[in-house]
Amino acid sequence: MLVLVAPGQGAQTPGFLTPWLDLPGAADRLAAWSDAIGLDLVHYGTQADADAIRDTAVAQPLLVAAGLLSAQALGDITPGAVAGHSVGEITAAAYAGVLSEDAALGFVRKRGLAMAEAAAVTQTGMAALLGGDPEVTLPHLEKLGLTPANVNGAGQIVAAGTAEQLAALAEDKPEGVRKVVPLKVAGAFHTHHMAPAVAALEEAAQGLDIADPRLTYVSNRDGQAVASGAEVVSRLVGQVANPVRWDLCMDTFQELGVTALIEVCPGGTLTGLAKRALKGVRNLAVKTPDDLDAARELIAETAASAADAAGA
Repeated sequence: MLVLVAPGQGAQTPGFLTPWLDLPGAADRLAAWSDAIGLDLVHYGTQADADAIRDTAVAQPLLVAAGLLSAQALGDITPGAVAGHSVGEITAAAYAGVLSEDAALGFVRKRGLAMAEAAAVTQTGMAALLGGDPEVTLPHLEKLGLTPANVNGAGQIVAAGTAEQLAALAEDKPEGVRKVVPLKVAGAFHTHHMAPAVAALEEAAQGLDIADPRLTYVSNRDGQAVASGAEVVSRLVGQVANPVRWDLCMDTFQELGVTALIEVCPGGTLTGLAKRALKGVRNLAVKTPDDLDAARELIAETAASAADAAGA
């Protein structure tokens, strides 16, 4: 079974959309989305520097646009499940048919603006803790006043909080944690610091045209498959102030019988976690169009194996 996943904020790098503009129709699609949401996706995806695309209001629409563009380039496929990490859930929701692509881009634009506004109230951020035992790490974070905003599995937890709290963490790592890595994000996402953004997204969700997912949609709130489009959107609204449980998503992938995982552009983060947590599962990150042939080959092989198993 194939799972298609979409990364969250921090996966973007300067110029990462440049090679995608060579695909037929890609520049036109990006231009149309840019006009619709009032943000020049082509400029930010090809020319802007790291600081410019670190801006929450820019990074989030950029990531969803890149994910949708690369997913379409894979061709007409039907993965066994889809999921996204943080803002990647909006990419997954659009791919699963819960939202149209235009609606997804409009919604994520409002999400990015609302979260940027919430982040501006207090200087906050996030940092990844590599290694360690959750039973030791989580109480240590609580002691420092930090929130485990992303529980990613594979020995990785992301802490979020104020600049002072993160500085204290750098000086006082939990026992067993090898490294604390600051993330390229502009706020303490998935914590109480984002509560003001929830109200803005509740309002934005009122006008959305919603359908039930046509694919198995795995929610990062609790790793559960959600069959109602209305429930998917409700979770998209609330997740900005709630932790991401990617570890539980990967548990569900295993329960569903995943044999292959493809991460859409700008891939790399989630396949890295899968390599450590989903042993024996083939995985591939779509970073540039050069990765598309290998991805299509993996999709075809997975489909053939499924057909063989069904006929056995």
